[in-house]
Amino acid sequence: MKELVIAICGPTASGKSLLSMALKDYFPIEIIGMDAFQIYDRLDIGTAKPTKEEQAQVEHYMIDIISPQSEYTVADYKIDASNCIDYVIDRAKFPVLVGGTGMYLRALSLPLSYGGTEGDGDIRKKYEDIASVKGSLYLHELLSKRDIKAAQKLHPNDKRRIIRALEVQDITGKPFSSQKMPSYDEGKYNIFPLALKWDRKVLYDRINKRVDIMFKDGLVEEVKGLLDSGVPENAQSMQAIGYKEIIPLLKGEISLDETKEIIKTRSRQYAKRQLTWFRADKRVVWIDMQSGADSAIQQAVRLIEEEIY
Repeated sequence: MKELVIAICGPTASGKSLLSMALKDYFPIEIIGMDAFQIYDRLDIGTAKPTKEEQAQVEHYMIDIISPQSEYTVADYKIDASNCIDYVIDRAKFPVLVGGTGMYLRALSLPLSYGGTEGDGDIRKKYEDIASVKGSLYLHELLSKRDIKAAQKLHPNDKRRIIRALEVQDITGKPFSSQKMPSYDEGKYNIFPLALKWDRKVLYDRINKRVDIMFKDGLVEEVKGLLDSGVPENAQSMQAIGYKEIIPLLKGEISLDETKEIIKTRSRQYAKRQLTWFRADKRVVWIDMQSGADSAIQQAVRLIEEEIY
């Protein structure tokens, strides 16, 4: 029987950390981060990373695992997070995924490889060489021109799967999206996703307030410190919302108020995309946050207990 893994997911600023930390009072949990930018060391304020106090109360994994200069793919995450899940289970603890990166949830839910076509090392190397010069975003744009359906399902940073999609198309002459895709039933774990739901206006207000707090907590100084330490402006880590928008501010190209509004707008747009992603996942059970934290926690505990027993 597959091991049960709970996922606390949902849009930015929805209260995922608060709810997941509350679960420690009911289950022997350890938390595995499911956020594409909390993996970077020193990206703390803009990613709303769990505090040192929270990490001291509950063991956290997949936080601060690579330098801001490094690149990291969805395939990398799948391997690393799977190892963490197995480690937590081996220690008789309960693994809880926490974050809003839908591609990470999907990756852990599916087999490591999909698409049954045998690979071609020469073709793969051709695209790897292109990626090393022009980056994974260029390959993603190339895939979009050839197979828009496949491109829409792959994150621009997921170099491994983008190359695989291009490779399969070169070999078969057919779009990768026409290949048979596996179901979540074929994945290694029984992942039970709980997503947090707010009225849109309330969620957007929470996002706006969070952005204001980030600036008060020193977001501008954090980004400046990263750049001053040698992190390139075009680094993958610097593409996070709340980081790339600070760069024009530091150059004097836009005002502080303009920067805040841009980050708020992009954060709300991102939340909308996250909601669309999780609504499309039929496994997701929604937790109503409108009735208060205590009620939401009890909803989550009851649903998890039903899934366990």
